[in-house]
Formats: sequence, structure tokens, C-alpha cells
Amino acid sequence: MSKRIQPSWSPPQNTGGPVLKVFNSLTRQKEVFVPISGKKVTWYSCGPTVYDASHMGHARSYITFDILRRVLADYFGYDIFFVMNITDIDDKIIKRARQNYLFEKYMAEERSLGAVLNDAKLVLENLLETTQNAIDYDKKQMYEKLLEKLTKSIEELESAVKSGDNSKIEEAKKNYLIKSKDPLSDWLDCKFGATVTDNAIFTSLPQHWEQEFHKDMEALNILKPHVLTRVSEYIPEIVAYIEKIMSNGFGYEANGSVYFDVATFDKKEDHYYAKLVPEAYGDTNSLQEGEGDLTTIDQHNEKHSPNDFALWKKSKPGEPAWNSPWGMGRPGWHIECSAMASTIFGDTLDIHTGGVDLKFPHHDNEIAQSEAHFGAPEWVKYFLHSGHLTIAGCKMSKSLKNFVSIQDALAKYTARQLRLAFLLHAWRDTLDYSQNTMEVALQYEKIFNEFFLNVKDLSRNLVRKPTLVEHFVKWERHEMDLNRSFLKAKENVHAALCDNIDTRTSLESLRDLVAASNLYIRDKKPPNSLLLRDIAVYITKILSIFGAISEPSKLGFPVSGGVENNNENTIIPYLEILAEFRDKIRTTGRSLKATDILQECDRLRDDVLPNVGVRLEDREGAPSAVKVVGREVLLKEREAKQLQELEKAKEKERKKAEQAAAQAAKDAQKKIPPSEMFKLEKDKYSQFDDKGIPTHDADGKEISKGQLKKLQKLQLAQEKKYQEYLASQH
Repeated sequence: MSKRIQPSWSPPQNTGGPVLKVFNSLTRQKEVFVPISGKKVTWYSCGPTVYDASHMGHARSYITFDILRRVLADYFGYDIFFVMNITDIDDKIIKRARQNYLFEKYMAEERSLGAVLNDAKLVLENLLETTQNAIDYDKKQMYEKLLEKLTKSIEELESAVKSGDNSKIEEAKKNYLIKSKDPLSDWLDCKFGATVTDNAIFTSLPQHWEQEFHKDMEALNILKPHVLTRVSEYIPEIVAYIEKIMSNGFGYEANGSVYFDVATFDKKEDHYYAKLVPEAYGDTNSLQEGEGDLTTIDQHNEKHSPNDFALWKKSKPGEPAWNSPWGMGRPGWHIECSAMASTIFGDTLDIHTGGVDLKFPHHDNEIAQSEAHFGAPEWVKYFLHSGHLTIAGCKMSKSLKNFVSIQDALAKYTARQLRLAFLLHAWRDTLDYSQNTMEVALQYEKIFNEFFLNVKDLSRNLVRKPTLVEHFVKWERHEMDLNRSFLKAKENVHAALCDNIDTRTSLESLRDLVAASNLYIRDKKPPNSLLLRDIAVYITKILSIFGAISEPSKLGFPVSGGVENNNENTIIPYLEILAEFRDKIRTTGRSLKATDILQECDRLRDDVLPNVGVRLEDREGAPSAVKVVGREVLLKEREAKQLQELEKAKEKERKKAEQAAAQAAKDAQKKIPPSEMFKLEKDKYSQFDDKGIPTHDADGKEISKGQLKKLQKLQLAQEKKYQEYLASQH
């Protein structure tokens, strides 16, 4: 017998599924994502300039890039090294720190009412000049409103002084100082800013706002960076970085400041200035804004070209300063990111991120500096920019009174709800933060949460006794159909995430999967709890990857407030005993028609249990469902239900009142004698015949025959109603 051998084997064909692509601002199109070193990814993200509270515009960037970071790490499996900076040396910080210090000093000093009024007039003149010189429309609008308020408060103070009433004077003075804080601080800074010499003034402000920023990031469930770089801690590295740029021939010193020579850089064959926004080359307004508020005309004029930008700024009186080869000064804005990122990563990095407003000049200047420093044609492989954020369709600005801080937003919505709103928008598009946007996010949260609660209720035996044979039941058509929906959803989510990390389409696919599962639960009795649990666990996993679930959870959203602070699996058996006992009492109460007992059962369901985070759902012909939801959620549900019932009651009363009014009008109409009915309409008619029929309209024009016939018919109808009324009186 000849030897037997294995037959040939045909491997499955590679279908070439989707690969990860991201929108790269350097090419303005989606590019296949290929890190420099295998699965390792180096990532630098522009952080905040810490001089004030973080707002929703900041949240747009930080939540967006947190989502992208989580997806790349937890879904695609990349090993990410994430660095973010804190700008704690900047014109805005210096100016705000001086203003705060000088305003507090002014308020603490004793000064006569005459001196206050004299200063007020000077502040008004300064604000008027600032308003007239403002170019930006939103800023000009803000200054005009401020000017109006300040003028009014000064007039009120002058009026109070004339009255001689000390209480009125003190009240008006207090009102003026509150209304004038910003313009008064600005005037004080213009006058005395150069006298501020204590460096502690320039460090305490950014330290305070950096701490607040970290609190906001934690509240939003944003992952911490692996390395946080502060400008103030990297002065030696920044100075050395600038020296290398100069030695390479791309920088020059002027009066103690150092500038980047854009023309020299752009002439080199291997270099290209403004890679991200080439059409912005020569945009002097953007370039000047990038140089900072404290840059003087003399400093602008000492540059070889308006396109050049500061690498190192000579410090003027009233500004913090560090030693350098060019004298006492401080870093320019753009150089900090180049120097700090390069210190951590070296000469290249995979990803650089920031808001779209940073493209030019900030990021374009970063690229130019870094390439000039390393003598290389490329520094960053992928530049990702998050889209703008608007407030109800308008640009966010204090002048429009639509400025929303992160704390303001968190006072109204949870971190999960805000994140869902961001997930439902493409990360590089404009996001409109509005009531409509948030209502959609809330609806998605409710859809997922109700599904999780239903699956938990249906699959409790799987958790308690996970190895029972009866859990494994034969799959039939319903299960096959649902599983096909499950596999399709996974495929769609993967394709969406490969396509520029499209979280909106991913969430829509998950929502469709929930809808298919809910139909399956409705149609299949009993449903296959194992399959449903697998689906719920998958959805939980994706939402966790997106950062919408902050605590470890195998299934569903973690809940807080009430009995659920304990282990849910531990307390559920006791709650089910209570629910079963209530079901029996309720059944007995119904048979005995014991209203008091039934009301007490309803009170337990509607008032007592929601206060500890438990929802009890009565089901006809089946035991009540017990769901651990969360006290806050249930109390909001109860409040919404009560408001809905109140609105229904109000609507019912309104309709009742309308009907009563209509009936009263009808009854009143019956009482009018036919001969008098048209005489009451003096705005329409001026003359009548002996029967009360109009012969002329209000302008004296004779009534036409056609119109006369209509009026006669109306009078006949009224005759009938009037006779009915007379008959009812006997």
C-alpha cells in the first residue's frame, strides 16, 4: 500500500480590509497612518496658555484629541508616548498678572471721591481710544458695550455726588468699581505696568490657572500626558535651540531680541515656509497677533521683514526676564513648542495636534524653526487639527454674552454627555454647542443606558450561575438574524474608525445594533440572554475606548448615588426579594380592592426606591423588573414626568377654559336681538334700515346687493337663535 500524504491546502484569500487613515493638515487629505517606528507613536499636543478659566473652545481640542488618543491606543493597539506643554510665559499672562496686581493695589489704597472721579474720566478716555482703534469686529462690539456701561456708571456716580446722599454715593462708587474693573485695570497697566518688578506676580497667576486646568481635564475624563512641559522650566533648552538656528543661518539679533529670517529659510531648496497654510504667507495681521499684545512698534520695525517672527524677546520694564547671550529677555511664543518637543522626542515626531486656529502662524512657525534647527526638510509626519466650536451657531465671545467655561458646561451636563456630543461630530469639523446638539447626545445616552439595564435584567442568571447548562440554548432564526446584525455592526464600526476615526458613524452603527436587539427582545420569548450580553459587552467596550465610560465596567454605564455604590450583583438578590414580596401584596390588594395597600405599593415604586437609585418596572403577567439606575437619573426622570403631567393638566384646563369662553360667547350672542346685531359693528357700518340691516359701510359707501343678501341670511340665523333664547327664559 503506497504512503498517504496530506492534500494541498488553499489559504483563505486576503480581502484587503480597511486600513487606518487620518486627515493630515500637511496634505489636506486622508493619509494611511504609518508611524516611524512600528507600533510606537510619538505625539506632541499644544496645551493651554494659563491666564484664565478654560472654556468650551479649549474642551473642543482636549476632548477631541483624548478620543483620538484612546482609539489609537486601545482600539488599534499603538504604543503612544504623549507630551503636552503648558505656556506659562506669554504676553497675555504678563499683562493679566500686572492688571490683577495693580487693580488690587488700587482698591486697597485710600483715595478721595474726587480722585476716583478724575481717574474714572481718564479710564473712559482710554477705553474710548481703545474702542476706536479696535479692528476685530467682536472686540470692537465688546468695547462698545463696556463703554456704554462704564459711561452710565460714571454718570450715576456724578449724580449721587450732586445729591449729597452718602449712602447713594457709596452704592454708586461700589457699582462703578465693579463695572470698571477691566477698563480700569487696562488703564492702570498702561500707566504703571512698567513699575511691576516682583517676578512672583508673574508666576502665581499661571500656577493658579494651570491647577484649575488640570481639575477641568480630570472632570472631563481626559487622560493625563506622559510628560508635561512648562516653558519656564525649559529656558536653557530654548536658548540653546535658538543658538543652533542662528548658527545655521536662519536667525538674527536686533537690539537684544532674536528673529527668525523667513526669507532666508524659504529660499532654501529643502525648505518651504507656511506648509500648512501657504496662502497665509504675508498675512501681517495674523503674524502681528502671533507676536503678542506687548510687542511695540519699534520691535516690529527692527525686523528685517514683517514676515519674520520673534524667537527671543528683549524684556521691557514690567516684564519677567531670563539671562541669555543677547541680554535679559524671554522666549517668543512659537519657539517654546519646537524646543520642548525636540528635547523630548529628538528630530522627528509622528503626530502634532492643536486647534485649527493655531495652524498659522503658530504651527507653520514651529515647523520652520524645527526644520531650520535640525537642517531637515521634515519635522512632523502628521499634523491633526480639531475644528472650531460655536455657541448656538455664533462664534464664542464675551461680547456676545455666550462665553461658556468648562465648569459652566459641567454644571449643566455630565462629562459623558459632553463627550457624546463631541463623538457625534467629525473631529475636524466645526462643532456647534447648543441645546439641540446636547439633546441628541442625551438621547443617545438614554438609548444605550436603557439597553444596558434591560440586558442586565435579562441576564442576571448568567452572572450568578455562569456555568449552568441551560444557559446554552439552540440558536434559531431570530438569533441568527440578530447575530448577523451584530457582526455587521462590528464591521461598520471598524470601517468607520479606520476612516479618519469617524466616531459619529460608529455611534450610529451601535445605535442601530441596539434597535435590532430591542426588536429581538420584543419578538423572542424568552430571548437568548447570552447573545444579548455579548452585544452589550461589545458596546460597553467601544464606549469605554471612546472615554464615555470612565470607570472599569464589563457591561453598561457605572452609576452613582444610592444603593448602587455597593456591588450591584450583591444587592440585586435582596431587591428582587423585595420586588417579589411587593408583587404578591399588590396582587392581594387588587383582589381585595384595598386602595390603601395599592397606593403604598405605588409609593414604594415611585418615591421610595428612586431615592436610593432603584427603578421598579411593573410588567403585566410577569415579575416586576428591578434596575439599578442611579438616584440622580431617577430623580430627574421623576421631575420630568411630573412636569409633563403638570403641562398636561395645564393644557386640559386651557382647553376647558377655551370651551367655556366659547360657550359663553355663544350664549351672549343668542341674547342679541336681530335688529341690533349689526349696529354693534360700528367699525364696519354707518347707516341701517328700519330692520337693522346695514345700508352703508363705515366709509359711507352703499352696501352692494350681493353683500346685502348675505347680511339678511345672517340676520335670519340670529332670529332663530334669539327665539331659542327667549323660549328658554319661560
